[in-house]
Amino acid sequence: MEGTVFTPALEGMKHVKSEQGEILAQPFLEVCKQILPVIEKFGAAMALVKSDIGGNITRLESKYSSNPSEFNHLYSMVRAEVASKTAKGSSSCTNGLLWLTRAMDFLVELFRNLLEHKDWTMSQACSDSYGKTLKKWHGWLASSSFTVAMKLAPDRKKFMEVMGSGDIYGDIEKFCTTFYPYLEENHKFLASVGLDDLKAS
Repeated sequence: MEGTVFTPALEGMKHVKSEQGEILAQPFLEVCKQILPVIEKFGAAMALVKSDIGGNITRLESKYSSNPSEFNHLYSMVRAEVASKTAKGSSSCTNGLLWLTRAMDFLVELFRNLLEHKDWTMSQACSDSYGKTLKKWHGWLASSSFTVAMKLAPDRKKFMEVMGSGDIYGDIEKFCTTFYPYLEENHKFLASVGLDDLKAS
């Protein structure tokens, strides 16, 4: 494989915004999808995260497919649900976008840890990012299953070896700096409609 596992996502990020600077639904979800193979490399430790991300992408994609012109912009799905007062439902797209964004926050933080703390084990890097991102939104159950999963994190050296050939750290850095602003934008938008602080049941 040419490049690293991040290459497709880095390519995809060039198309996430419209000329007007709005986040487009399909390209954004596509980039999130392209991160799934990276998560797969974590094995059992990330099974929860992977199924969570996958489920939220599927939920948002089916909403988008139901009316691609209406839901071309990512936030139009949320606006529609806010208008129909269904945004807070656990199976809403708003909830899907919120949790997808939070899971991506966790991954960006994790990749940053791998960049900045070359001496940390994978478990350390995972636990630290979990503490900074998802932990406060998780209930006791989710939190404890996550903690157990983190102990299954792969050996860091082995993990880096399966990331592909090329400048792994360079690609990780590019991914974090390019993708993070989209996540921030999602949070700002969700906060603007009062929906950025929903907790897991």
